[in-house]
Amino acid sequence: MTGGAREGSGRKRVNIDLEQVEKLCAFQCTDEELASYFGVSPRTIERRKAQPAFAEAMARGKSKGRLSLRRSLWALAAKGNPAANIFLAKNLLGYKDYFANELSGPNGDPIAIGPAPELGGLNADELKQLIALLNKGERPNKG
Repeated sequence: MTGGAREGSGRKRVNIDLEQVEKLCAFQCTDEELASYFGVSPRTIERRKAQPAFAEAMARGKSKGRLSLRRSLWALAAKGNPAANIFLAKNLLGYKDYFANELSGPNGDPIAIGPAPELGGLNADELKQLIALLNKGERPNKG
């Protein structure tokens, strides 16, 4: 901002060191974190991104950070770190975890489903007992 009608009026421009921006962006800092560090609003960071020098400093920093992380990950994988190797295999080579959830009966046979119980032969007392047991097993409605 350049100020108002009078000379020197308006909000003063905050000096943001581009070298610091690059270093912070190497840690993949968000716009909000940059704003907090420099004592400005996130909107100020958004506006500064429109300036080529500021945008380039951010891009350089983020690229350096990603490169450093990649280098570290490769070093871990080269040392035999299983987690790093699995991560790289999945992300670079397309490896996937497959889980098979197949249900079967004894000896791998299909699950046997028996005939429905015959309830026609129950007397009134037995039916009442059955209904009471079924009502006990019902869950209350959550509403």
